[in-house]
Amino acid sequence: PVGHKQQDGDYRTSWQPHPLTDEQLAAAQRMAREVTDGLGGRGIFGVEFFIRGDEVLFSELSPRPHDTGLVTLGTQRLSQFDLHLRAVLGLPVPEVTVERPGASAALVVTESLDRPEFLGVDNALSTPETDLRLFGKPEAYAGRRMGVAVATGSDIDTARNRATEAVDQITVVDNA
Repeated sequence: PVGHKQQDGDYRTSWQPHPLTDEQLAAAQRMAREVTDGLGGRGIFGVEFFIRGDEVLFSELSPRPHDTGLVTLGTQRLSQFDLHLRAVLGLPVPEVTVERPGASAALVVTESLDRPEFLGVDNALSTPETDLRLFGKPEAYAGRRMGVAVATGSDIDTARNRATEAVDQITVVDNA
């Protein structure tokens, strides 16, 4: 399971593994299987749930890799993109295991930019066990995600702190 936090309705951070009880995980897997089997098709489905106490509530489904799953670039041997491609091509999809706790943090701009330029990338990349994916979008509006930091660590808190620290090192300016 991947946990995530939203702000203003959009993904800001995610982490894996997300702690769930055996009962919560079984309920989520059952509901996800029912929904995806009903839809048919091949590939990754990002199935989102809310957890309220012991209750698991279906929220939404994305019939594709999802931004909250970018954390899998650091946590699993096969990321969500690898798994999606294998499923679409009918190739074997192994059981997925988390190899290392990880987290991602979105790089979000606060203002519109005609020609975004990233400053501080070298500082961000000096954060231990952290990588960046900068999206290369030609323009930005306030609130747009322009990239993501993916970090690993010995535990989820360490990984989350590293991802956030890396994103905080980057400033996006207008190079117009």
